[in-house]
Amino acid sequence: MTQIATAPRGLTDLGPIAQLRAGRLTRRLSQLYLGLVAYGVSLALMVRGDLGLAPWDVLHSGLIRHVPLTLGQAVVVMSFVVLIAWIPLRELPGIGTISNALVVGFSADATLAVLDRPDGLVLRIALMIGGVLLCGLASALYIGAQLGRGPRDGLMTGLARRTGRSLRLVRTGLELVVVVIGLVLGGTLGLGTVLYALAIGPLTQLWLPAFTVELSVRNREAIVLAPN
Repeated sequence: MTQIATAPRGLTDLGPIAQLRAGRLTRRLSQLYLGLVAYGVSLALMVRGDLGLAPWDVLHSGLIRHVPLTLGQAVVVMSFVVLIAWIPLRELPGIGTISNALVVGFSADATLAVLDRPDGLVLRIALMIGGVLLCGLASALYIGAQLGRGPRDGLMTGLARRTGRSLRLVRTGLELVVVVIGLVLGGTLGLGTVLYALAIGPLTQLWLPAFTVELSVRNREAIVLAPN
């Protein structure tokens, strides 16, 4: 008989099938999609604030200057490009991975369609700060649902595992690379980029314990990851 255990209140690294068998699926799916939609809204808030974007969105905003895509479409396209890089890293996508690749971009475009850039600097600063805060909450929601890493998160963890480098070092290196490429393409860099880089980790870590769903998993399948 296979022993079933409740994972400690932390992130559990499971394969795609095990993710779906780990229980509380209705709660986790609802939380996943709420988080992904909120993530797209947060991206749009920072775009309309027009004071700088998150590192990957610097790349996306530069890309759309050269190809006939909306910002949300660029997010979707780049998500699937990044997923191709998962193949040599042997990362396994889950339902959350594919959902992330699609929902964030569509949510961002839908929000941009109804939200205009305000004229006042105070309102733009409010949108920038609100976008960063919402992004931290959205990250905690979709990560805590434990249904698979996002494309960019999986690239980071795969590279860290393959190179033996720390997650912090790999993430910093990746974000520096995408910011440089985005700037070369004409992307938007500013105060919001710095604020995002400094705040998103602490904000996600602050909210993640509250939204990490405890799973019932097979002992032999689970590797418990520290939430930080």
